[in-house]
Amino acid sequence: MCKAKGFTLLELLVVIVIIGLLAGYVAPRYFGQVGKSEVQVARAQLDSLEKALDQFRLDNRHYPTAEQGLDALVNKPAGEAAWAGPYLKKALPNDPWGHAYLYRVPGSRSEYDLYSLGRDGKPGGSGEDADIGLDQQVTLNR
Repeated sequence: MCKAKGFTLLELLVVIVIIGLLAGYVAPRYFGQVGKSEVQVARAQLDSLEKALDQFRLDNRHYPTAEQGLDALVNKPAGEAAWAGPYLKKALPNDPWGHAYLYRVPGSRSEYDLYSLGRDGKPGGSGEDADIGLDQQVTLNR
């Protein structure tokens, strides 16, 4: 006769507790990196949009108006005979948190302001919630 072999309930509970402890240790470290990478993606997208705005300015001798907005980088605005776009290879992106990038003409610090309101979508904030692109340094404390 052969006695059935298997795991006891206690052994299974111990394994589940160990897996839970590992997940509790690894998950916060992993998700902390996600927040930092979203800020880096936002900065890279802002840099790309700034280059497209500069190319628009070279062709049209001015930046898009407030009414034209960033849409002028992908769709020809009325009355722009020198428009040679589209100036972006893909559609106008949203920031990593799903919000539209904000474009203001004239800008508070230059000819235009181009920025994201960060993760929370509200002005101000700190860390990942801080505005990105308004000459503010985003410092993530992790």
